[in-house]
Amino acid sequence: MNFFNFKSNRLIVTFFLYFIIAGVNAQAIEKTTQGVKFTSQGMEIQIEFYSNNIVRVYKSPSGIPYNKKSLSVVKLPENVPVKFNEKGEITLLESNNLKVQINTESGGISFYDTSGKLLLKDKDYGTQFSPLDDAGTPSYTVKEGFLLDKDEAVYGVGQIMDNKFNRRNSSHNMQNENMSTYSPYFMSLKGYAVFWDNYSISKFNDNPQELSFEGLGHCSDYYFMYGKNADGVIAQVRDLTGKAPMLPLWAYGFFQSKERYHTQDESLNVLKKYRELQIPLDVVIQDWRYWPEYNKSDSLWNSQSFDKERFPNPKQWANEIHKLNAKLLIVTWPGFGPKTEQRKELDSKKMIINFDTWPPKSGARPYDVYNPEALDIYWRYLNKGIFSFIENDGWWLDSTEPDHIDRKDSDYLLPTHLGSYRSVKNAYSLMHNKGIALNQRKTNLEKRVVILTRSGFIGQQFYGSNTWSGDVVSSWEMLQKQIPAALNYTLMGIPNWNSDIGGFFAGHWKKDGGNKNPEFQELYVRWMQFGAFCSMMRSHGTDLPREIWNFGDRGTWCFDAQEKAINLRYSLLPYIYSTSWDVSHNNGTFMRPLVMDFASDVKTHDIGNEYLFGRSILVAPVTQYKSRKWPVYLPAGSNWYNFWTNEYLTGGQTVSTETEVDKIPLYIKSGSIVPFGPKVQYATQKKWDNLEIRIYPGADGEFVLYEDENDNYNYEKNFYSTIKFKWSDASKTLTIENREGNFPGMIKSRKFKIVIANKNQGYGDTPAEIVKSVSYKGSKISVKL
Repeated sequence: MNFFNFKSNRLIVTFFLYFIIAGVNAQAIEKTTQGVKFTSQGMEIQIEFYSNNIVRVYKSPSGIPYNKKSLSVVKLPENVPVKFNEKGEITLLESNNLKVQINTESGGISFYDTSGKLLLKDKDYGTQFSPLDDAGTPSYTVKEGFLLDKDEAVYGVGQIMDNKFNRRNSSHNMQNENMSTYSPYFMSLKGYAVFWDNYSISKFNDNPQELSFEGLGHCSDYYFMYGKNADGVIAQVRDLTGKAPMLPLWAYGFFQSKERYHTQDESLNVLKKYRELQIPLDVVIQDWRYWPEYNKSDSLWNSQSFDKERFPNPKQWANEIHKLNAKLLIVTWPGFGPKTEQRKELDSKKMIINFDTWPPKSGARPYDVYNPEALDIYWRYLNKGIFSFIENDGWWLDSTEPDHIDRKDSDYLLPTHLGSYRSVKNAYSLMHNKGIALNQRKTNLEKRVVILTRSGFIGQQFYGSNTWSGDVVSSWEMLQKQIPAALNYTLMGIPNWNSDIGGFFAGHWKKDGGNKNPEFQELYVRWMQFGAFCSMMRSHGTDLPREIWNFGDRGTWCFDAQEKAINLRYSLLPYIYSTSWDVSHNNGTFMRPLVMDFASDVKTHDIGNEYLFGRSILVAPVTQYKSRKWPVYLPAGSNWYNFWTNEYLTGGQTVSTETEVDKIPLYIKSGSIVPFGPKVQYATQKKWDNLEIRIYPGADGEFVLYEDENDNYNYEKNFYSTIKFKWSDASKTLTIENREGNFPGMIKSRKFKIVIANKNQGYGDTPAEIVKSVSYKGSKISVKL
C-alpha cells in the first residue's frame, strides 16, 4: 500500500498557489532566547538549542502553525548561552560545543563542530511539504533530506533482518510489524545522530544524492545530537528521550517459556525439574490463553483473568514459583476479544481502533494507546486481575505493533486519539509500554518494571522495556541476521534486546527428529551461546519444546553444552549487573558494536557479526553448522586474550579460532578486570562476598563493581554501593578503592580472589590459579602482583 497517494486536487492547487505567493523570498531572521525563527521556501523554520549538544529544527508551512507535542522527547530545553552572528542571508549560531550555519534564502542548515569541521548539512531546498488529505484532515507528506559525506558510515534506523550493519545505500519502508522495528533515526561515524520525531508509516532512503526521511505529518521536526563518538551520541539520545532504568538482578538470569504452558501445574513442574537437575533458572513465562476460552473460541481473548479449570488457584501458583526462588512473567496483549469487560468499556468510550488483531477470526481489536484515559483503563483491569492479585514480577507484551489481521487500506485511516492510525502507528509499542510502566510504578515501587516486548521506538528505553526480535524462524541464516539487527537497534539508544533462543518457528525440524536432530541441536546450542551474551537470556519457541531435558540427558553433548552456557551466564552476573549500572548511570550499552570502541580501525565500520558485551568481552557467535574453526577479527588498538585458552594476540588481525560445539568464541580486551560470581541456581542465591577478580594484563584498566538491594527503586535514592578496581600494568598493581555508598544489607566485609591471566596458559575451562586472596572491608587497598 502506498500511503503517500491520497490526494485532494482542490487542496493541492490551493497549497501550491500559496507556496508560489508566499514563495522563496526569505524574511528577516528573528532571534529567540537560544535560537532563531525565520521564513524561507514557504516554511516557518525555528532552530533552538536544547543543550550545548542538542539542536531542535522545527519546520511547518507558512501561515499554518502546528503545536507539536512529542511522544518520545522528555527533555525540556536547558538555558544555553548562544552566540549570534549575522551576515547577509547567512546566520551563525554557536554554543560551547556546536556551530549551526543557516542560509535564510535557501533554508539550508549546516552543523559544525567548534573547530569548524562540517558534520551534516540539511539540504538547501531539501524539505518538502506535499498536501495530503489524511482521513479528512488537511495534512502533508513531509520529506526531509540531508547531505552526507560520500564514505560516511551510518547506523541505527531499526532492527532490520537483512544481515547488513552499515545503513548507507539502503531503502526501507518504516512500518513496525512483527520482526521489523524502526525509528526515524540514524547515527554517524562522525559522532552525531539525527532523530526525526515522526511516528507515521515512513520511508528511509539513502543514495548518493541524499539521505532522507519521508512520512505523514503537519511539520518536519528533528533533533541533531552531537556526542563526538558513539557513546557520546547515545548519552545525548537518552538525555533527550529518557535514561534507561535499572532492571532487577534476576532479570539477567535465565528465562524459560514455550508457546504455551497449558496449566499452572505444567509451568510449575518445569521449574521444579530445573531445580532437581540443578540447572540455573530465574524466570518462567506464561504465554497466551491462560484466560477462559468461551465456547472454545477466542471471544474472551486477553480477558486478563484465569481459567478456573486450568488455573484453579493462580495466587497459589505464583506463590509456589516464588517459594522456589523464581519469578513469573505474564503475557498480556493490546487486543481484546468482544466478550471481555475491557472491550465493552473501551468500545463504549470509543477507545478501540476498529481493525482485527490477533488471533484471526476472534473479533479481537486493539485499544487506543494514544488516549491517556485508555492507558489507565488498561492498567486498572490488568492490576486487578493479575498484578495486585497474584503479584507477578513482570510482563510479556506481545503483538505490540500490533498484529493486523485481514488488513485493508482503509484500516490505516481509522481514527485514534492523536489522528489517523497511519500517522501514529510506529509509536504504538512506545505508548503501550509507557502506560504499563508508569502505572506499575505508581502502584508498587518494590518491584522494578520488567517488560518483554515485541516492538519498539526511540524513548522506549525509559520504561524498562526489553525488545525481542519477534517470531523468527529457526534457521542458521536467521541466527546470523539477529546480530547486526540487534547492534543497529541498540545504537538507537535502546540497550535491552533479545531473541527467542533457537528461533520461534521450528516445525521444519520435526521430520528429521525434532529435538534429537543433530543440526537443530547444534543450532539451538549456538543460539543459546549468543543468548548468554544478550541483555536477556530467554529460551522460547513453538513446534518443539525447549526445556533442556528435551535435548537429551546430562552427559550428552547437547545437554552439557547448554548447561555450560547457562552456568557461564550466571558466573558473569557481577559483571553483567555492573554493566547494567553503567547502562543506567553512564548511558552505557550492553551489546557494543566494534565501531563504538575502535572507530579508528576502519575495518570495524562494517563488522556487524561481532560485538563487545559490556566494555571487555568480545563475542563472535558461530552461525554456521559444524563450524569448528571460526574467523574472528580482533580490532586494532588493543591486544586480546582468548577466553578459553588465554592465547594472547595482537589486535588488527583476523584469527581462526578453535570453536568446539560447547564454546562460543570469546576474547577479553587487554587491561580488563572481570569479576566472576559463585555457582548458583538463581541470581540472588549467594552473596558476592567471595568474588574472583580476573585481571587481563597488557594495558591499564579499571572496573566498577555495582551492588544494591537487587530490586526496588531505592537505588534512585542513592541506596547502592560501588567499588572501583584499577590496574596499573607498569607496576603490576591492583588498587581497590574506597567503597562508595551504602544500602541495607550491604556486605561490609568480604574476600576477593585475585587472578592474573597468564599469557598463552589457558584456564577458561578449569579453575584458575589464585594469585592472591585479599580481605576487603571498604577501605582502599593496593595489591602488588
